[in-house]
Amino acid sequence: MRPMALKNRISIARPSIHHLTLTPNLEYNDGMEKRGLPIGIQTFEGMIRGNYTYVDKTEYLYKLANVQSNDPKAQGGRYFLSRPRRFGKSLLISTLEAIFKGRKELFKGLWIEKSDYNWNPYPVIKLDLSLPSSSDPEALRSGLCKRVKEAAQELQVSLDLNQSPHELLGDLIQSAASTGEKVVVLIDEYDKPIIDQLKNTEVAKQNREILKDFYGVLKSQDEHIRLVFLTGVSKFSKVSIFSGLNNLNDITMDSKYATLLGYTQEELEHYFEGWISELGESIKMDKQTTLKEIKKWYNGYQFSKADDAVYNPFSTLLLFDKKDFLSHWFETGTPTFLIDLLKQQQYGVPDIENAGIDESAFSSYEIDDLQVLPLLYQTGYLTIKSYDTESSLYKLGYPNHEVKAAFSRSLLENFSKLHKGLTNSYIWQLIQALRADDLDGFFKIMKVFFANVPYDLKAGEEKYFQSIFYLILLLMGIKIDVEVHTNDGRIDGVIETKDRLYIIEFKLNAPATDGLDQIKEKKYYEKYLMRKDKSITLIGVSFDSKTRTIKEWVEAAPP
Repeated sequence: MRPMALKNRISIARPSIHHLTLTPNLEYNDGMEKRGLPIGIQTFEGMIRGNYTYVDKTEYLYKLANVQSNDPKAQGGRYFLSRPRRFGKSLLISTLEAIFKGRKELFKGLWIEKSDYNWNPYPVIKLDLSLPSSSDPEALRSGLCKRVKEAAQELQVSLDLNQSPHELLGDLIQSAASTGEKVVVLIDEYDKPIIDQLKNTEVAKQNREILKDFYGVLKSQDEHIRLVFLTGVSKFSKVSIFSGLNNLNDITMDSKYATLLGYTQEELEHYFEGWISELGESIKMDKQTTLKEIKKWYNGYQFSKADDAVYNPFSTLLLFDKKDFLSHWFETGTPTFLIDLLKQQQYGVPDIENAGIDESAFSSYEIDDLQVLPLLYQTGYLTIKSYDTESSLYKLGYPNHEVKAAFSRSLLENFSKLHKGLTNSYIWQLIQALRADDLDGFFKIMKVFFANVPYDLKAGEEKYFQSIFYLILLLMGIKIDVEVHTNDGRIDGVIETKDRLYIIEFKLNAPATDGLDQIKEKKYYEKYLMRKDKSITLIGVSFDSKTRTIKEWVEAAPP
């Protein structure tokens, strides 16, 4: 489904959500004890044995697996969970593995230890699909066979090795279940062989068909399975990769599990109390100011209609380790493919934060028809900001300062090939010019960015130039509203500084005076005349598609 623009004045109503609310396990990992930071630790046993900080999520896992039943033969669920990279999916899989292997000694002091879970050990098949090569179909088949063989060796099961990956997996499940216990199947990064090949559509399609057969075995072997849990970044539609596995319970946007991964505000303040104090001392801020800054930079991820935001766990841990507010998560992966997709589809950058999509769009990924907004959401560059019950649309936006600033900078450096080392210098000059109301100096520096637009890019639309202009203002930290509605049209841009308002109209291959005349004729300025605290300037800006830069600009005061 194509995203639909939301009106600036949309009335956002929060639905009443009944969801699972967990409180930190105060008996475990006393907030006063500053345990180690589990940076790069992806196994639950390594977390516990190494005395690292573990945020107790075991009550969720107890409920997920239906383990409240004392019947060891009870059938659990078939689950799928999508979350961005480095959000704790592998640790989640490892924790489930320890639970179903009956490793009670690892859970001392955790919520589940005191529950009625019977700790009956089950045969566990854990497969990490981030490991097989996916460069071509044969490499993927070979890698899948290797992963299944390794799982068989751990369970001491012999297999006929001259089989396809899905046949091997089917035999392994049957053989493991022959002991009388149902099998637990845990698959991490289920979609990586497809995601890694999205630039090579044909290979991605072939890999998809291999995985479709592979996962289809889980449905055919259902009677032998206690629980299935798959994690990944994206959700491909049920008519493609999941067509043979249509009994999955997708909990990706389920309000009950919105905070299963990531840290809630309460968890952050409890489990990392010592680290928060140490950070505050290092940056010379009191506790409340420190918490406010951490929240601005790394909180804001929302995965359901419920108003439950979580912190990015990777960035939060790196912050406490390095004691510096940096783009820790963003720097671990470059969104080149997504930026290329934005340009190919000529998607206006300002529209990223002003669009709404319905829930079906989140799970309708097709290799031949990738949509920008759902991909940006699943990969963590956008998150849910609100839900409108009247239109049944989700409004998306950047989760926090880290992502907004880093992604905007990455977009600008990609759209305008200005040397990275010069960007900050020019941004600072722009800030100084605008503070001084030096519009001549401001637009002179602006031309530098536009002068570096690559000639091989399609820049034939006004939206393209608006996107670059918008990104520059975002990086300046200047408030800019785009496509602002009035009773007689939409204003292209409104820039607001401490004591000034600039109302801007852009024109492509037309005189800048045309933009100024439009502002006056449609009286775009009238809604701001009551703002006596700020002076108002009207600006017309002309872009030239041939020279790919700002041709001219004119200014005037309101009539």
